[in-house]
Amino acid sequence: MLLTEADALRDVAQAVAATPDFGRCVAALLALPGRVVVTGVGKSAHIAGKLVATLNGTGTPALFMHAADAIHGDLGMIQAQDFVIAISKSGDTPEIKVLVPLLRRRGVPLAALVANADSYLARQADYVLHTPVRREACPHDLAPTTSTTAALALGDALAVCLLESRQFSAQDFARLHPGGTLGKRLYLTVGDLSRQNQRPQVGLGAPLREVLLEISGKRLGATAVLTEAGALAGIITDGDLRRMLGRAHLAELETLAAQEIMTPQPATIDITEFAAEALARMQARNITQLVVLESGQFAGFIHLHDLLREGLV
Repeated sequence: MLLTEADALRDVAQAVAATPDFGRCVAALLALPGRVVVTGVGKSAHIAGKLVATLNGTGTPALFMHAADAIHGDLGMIQAQDFVIAISKSGDTPEIKVLVPLLRRRGVPLAALVANADSYLARQADYVLHTPVRREACPHDLAPTTSTTAALALGDALAVCLLESRQFSAQDFARLHPGGTLGKRLYLTVGDLSRQNQRPQVGLGAPLREVLLEISGKRLGATAVLTEAGALAGIITDGDLRRMLGRAHLAELETLAAQEIMTPQPATIDITEFAAEALARMQARNITQLVVLESGQFAGFIHLHDLLREGLV
């Protein structure tokens, strides 16, 4: 089955390359002042709905119109500046045959995303996006399988060409997808999370007791060690304390200072970086926190727990 559908996608790619209609359709959509209205019936209606979602999510305003509902009032959603894409395997279904003359009468451009290039729909369309299908993957050659996969893939190709032509960036994508993990990866910054945390810090000469209180009180598992001028000198983590206690003599604990315990040159990240980048650095170093810098100065911490809370892990 999978190989049958894979072969169909190769046929679709060849069909696209054999005619200028795909490129002409992309150019027309780029210049479109209105919206893209995608229609279909049956399984093609589901493919149409997915194409609408993809277009909207990649910067092309789109609407779904069921072909059967169109002739019962929904045709009113189509405006003079819109563009219609009709999806159909046969191109000869009754609903499509009723709908097409009504669309022609309204004067809107029509693209046929169709398997049968000799169909009524294809002959009436301004642009034919041909999805040739030798047979369905269904053993009876009946259930829409290969044909819907081909239509889905060609719709995706259309949407991707549009977003590339518009230079639609990851930041644009994030603006339209602010919810969920995907959106957060594209817009949530280190500063958005670190500003919610306390800022544990001690001086170079801070005694062990002060270090312990700072780490336990601020509950981030670490404290920054700063010079008198406020520059970052190092970091002390609860792991550093455990290792130090394991090798130090009891008498030494009273005299130990932060600068003798700290790890110099700790892992840092700028406050403007994406939180996803913070996660990548933690994973690469197998650590649970990063020192956050703002214009090169200590600005706090971001912890693995912050990323877990936001669902980025």
